[in-house]
Amino acid sequence: MSIFKTKINRHSESYQRNLELMKEKIAELEAKKKEALFQGEPKYLERTKKSGRLLARERIEMLLDQDSPFLELLPLAGWGVDGFGAGGTIVAGIGLVSGRFCMINSNIGTIKGGAIDYSTLQKGLRIGEISMENELPFINMVESAGANLPDQAKIFNYGGASFRGITRRSAAGLPTISIVFGNSTAGGAYIPGMSDYTIMVKNDAKVFLAGPPLVKMATNEVVDEESLGGAKMHSTISGVSDYLAEDEMDGIRLAREIMANIKSPKQRPLSEIKEPVYDKQEILGVVSADVRIPFDQRELIGRIVDGSEFAEFKPLYGSTLITGYAHVNGYRVGILANNGVLFSEAANKGAQFIQLCNQNNTPLLFLQNITGFMVGRKYEEEGIIKNGAKLINAVSNSSVPAITIITGASYGAGNYAMCGRAYNPRFLFTYPNSRIAVMGPDQLAGVMQTIGRAAAEKSGITYDEEQGKQMAAYMVKEAEKQSNAWYASGQLWDDGVIDPRETRNYLKMCLDVIHNAPYEGAKGFGVFRM
Repeated sequence: MSIFKTKINRHSESYQRNLELMKEKIAELEAKKKEALFQGEPKYLERTKKSGRLLARERIEMLLDQDSPFLELLPLAGWGVDGFGAGGTIVAGIGLVSGRFCMINSNIGTIKGGAIDYSTLQKGLRIGEISMENELPFINMVESAGANLPDQAKIFNYGGASFRGITRRSAAGLPTISIVFGNSTAGGAYIPGMSDYTIMVKNDAKVFLAGPPLVKMATNEVVDEESLGGAKMHSTISGVSDYLAEDEMDGIRLAREIMANIKSPKQRPLSEIKEPVYDKQEILGVVSADVRIPFDQRELIGRIVDGSEFAEFKPLYGSTLITGYAHVNGYRVGILANNGVLFSEAANKGAQFIQLCNQNNTPLLFLQNITGFMVGRKYEEEGIIKNGAKLINAVSNSSVPAITIITGASYGAGNYAMCGRAYNPRFLFTYPNSRIAVMGPDQLAGVMQTIGRAAAEKSGITYDEEQGKQMAAYMVKEAEKQSNAWYASGQLWDDGVIDPRETRNYLKMCLDVIHNAPYEGAKGFGVFRM
């Protein structure tokens, strides 16, 4: 592979202007991430500390191996949505425990008793999906009041999927370990009850389907919490608990001990790891803060791959889609990156490249910055629909793992063709400048004005241009609000908004996780020359 030769001028006015705009985006990201660190009102945090108990994030820190990275997932889930706020009532992510990558889920008991609202449920289902796909053992740090009752109509039917996920992972040989730290009632009780290994902390863990008040109301039986569902009772009488921990730290120690005895997968061999030759700080000057301004994705690739080495495939054909091979942290990847709108040639090239990557078992990395497929009479005659369908077909039926990063725009069917959320990439992250929607705000407003004029003409009335302009301005404002990175992340359309300078670190971690499980490229067809 040859080293990519950069063409950027770091001293140019455009580079410096873009750098400052991206720094503003990063500041906004940091503010949102700080908001997601909220673990409850000070009085609840102080009460927890005084009782000698740990907070949700502290429990994760104690569980992880020393110096282990922690890939936090969906930290902004629920942002801007009615509910418990950014991140919901769980902290979730991937880290090393006793030398093995695990999915970790820690209930935030200091927010609403760890009750589950709609966004928290959806976040939990997504991390379960990631755990299953990448064959990760699952560690639950449980302290949950179960379903948030005002949300019951939205979450009841979907909530059962989280319990089904525990049993399906178990059937696939992926154990779930639950450490119960506090009250875990109703739905919260099913989690330790269905786990492969359950640890309960003495005097603190309380696990029951219904607490004393409900038992009194339903059966007229008077019983205290400890007798009804205490850790000692479950460890000595019911058998729901496998281990009785002396305190929280002992519970964490036991979980690490269990993980040490779980068989580890074979790690795949790596090639020599080389750092990029270009400074990652330059990424903020390279990636356009304004998605309407194009940038060369090769400049980004050169700053995230090993040795800045990139072997481009078909560089002279279908130039608006970059395809080629590189290594990240020693792992080979096949990269597809947008460098303009998708024409038929680019779509065919992408489909062929995906087939090749499946043939040689190479994971895919999609770098999205796409406004969609080219439109117009000429392009329809050239078969843009059928050629675009070939690319979407290839993405849909590819069976090698894929990672998607939205580096700019993600509009229309271009989102589908470049492995958007609906196409199940193993991980999907976005940059803070990104936009995701059916089309850009200006295009949307323009289309609606055109439709309005046509409708008025058909009805034989005069189209009110001034009213049309006001409506267009309103639609642009609403479209911008509902297509930005924060809105998308709050809706769980990604697995997190990331600082572009950290792209390589995220990719390294994700590729390590992906290679935790065996995979095989689709073999149902040969490679068609499109």
